[in-house]
Amino acid sequence: MKAAFALVLLGCGICLAQVADECRPSGLNIPEAKYPCVYPDNRAMFRVIAPDAQKVTVRIGRGFDMTKGPDGIWSVTTTPLVAGFHYYSLQIDGATVADPSTMTFFGSGWQNSGIEIPEPEADASYYHAKDVSHGHVSEQWYFSTITNKWRRCFVYTPPDYGTNVKERYPVLYLLHGWGEDETGWYTQGHVDFIMDNLIAEQKAKPMIIVMDNLNAVKPGESAALFAARGIVPAPGTAPASPAGGTPGAQGRGAGRGGRGGFNLSGFTDMMFTDLIPLIERTYRALPGRENRAMAGLSMGGMQTFTTALNNLDKFAYLGGFSGSCGGRGGTFDPKTTCGGAFADPAAFNQKVKVLFLGIGSVEGPGTKQFSDALTAAGVHNVYFESPGTAHEWLTWRRCFNDFAPRLFR
Repeated sequence: MKAAFALVLLGCGICLAQVADECRPSGLNIPEAKYPCVYPDNRAMFRVIAPDAQKVTVRIGRGFDMTKGPDGIWSVTTTPLVAGFHYYSLQIDGATVADPSTMTFFGSGWQNSGIEIPEPEADASYYHAKDVSHGHVSEQWYFSTITNKWRRCFVYTPPDYGTNVKERYPVLYLLHGWGEDETGWYTQGHVDFIMDNLIAEQKAKPMIIVMDNLNAVKPGESAALFAARGIVPAPGTAPASPAGGTPGAQGRGAGRGGRGGFNLSGFTDMMFTDLIPLIERTYRALPGRENRAMAGLSMGGMQTFTTALNNLDKFAYLGGFSGSCGGRGGTFDPKTTCGGAFADPAAFNQKVKVLFLGIGSVEGPGTKQFSDALTAAGVHNVYFESPGTAHEWLTWRRCFNDFAPRLFR
């Protein structure tokens, strides 16, 4: 109890400590919190007040055991971490908790702490806030007749949506990955800043972006489907890429995963019955397949291809970021792969204006092999590879930044 009480004090007490030279507080810390901090070489220093604890570990990357000082403060400096966003947690005498010195982010099925290891500004500026006109992300609640529950989505509207009141806009339905939720794309992914910057530079068309929760369980279906099949990884990890990726970079390990453990039909039914009608009656959204796109990361990419390839009368633009219906290295047969969606390449190319396949270079060759097989079969597609990244948000930010300018042209 004392250790837990001391940990709660971390959010304010740690602010008073002197930060080591050149170790700058993480941009995801709560106001005035000095730790964790990041060195220029990407090492991170963590500090925890838990004077009665016997063992404290930072669960990031391979994990780092902390050392207790005479003042009762535990600390550790990690080895260099890869650039980008990392989930992490603290383990104090066997109890896994979030660090009260940081904001929390929903990932791996619970609220984790987060730390951003900065990229050089020249590489990261596309997802940073700039002095440009900004769009708006709003929270939209609605009742789903498919799940028989109230649901929430977030909707990005472009900067001129409130002033250009006669304009109607195309819509991108954008999905998160396993263990995350509808907040992921605008908190971890910074999709709003990416779009604001692309629109300001006239690289992308203004559009509405709908971010919903891909977990849609019908009445009578079990929400514990994943656990029953034994594919829920431990907190702080993520499942293997549905596109055949390898375990992630530091801070983003991989557990078991696969199409067999995911029930994707509920979201498809909910999307057509509830979500699309909601958006098209509530917002100034252009109707019709040529004004709709769907994309997602990891499991969201798998959901995108499952939904859209079976309903090409409703979508003309598709994107999978570290996730698709193929790419595990199996034999490609256009008549059977992805349910035979590519059996008639000419017909597919006529319907789908952009088929985008993105991946991190560290995730493995599956997506590239899938793209090459599609190309050899005559199916037009765009392959994008994020250099040096794994199954992580930096990969997906880069994918989106390349994907969005291709839409609705």
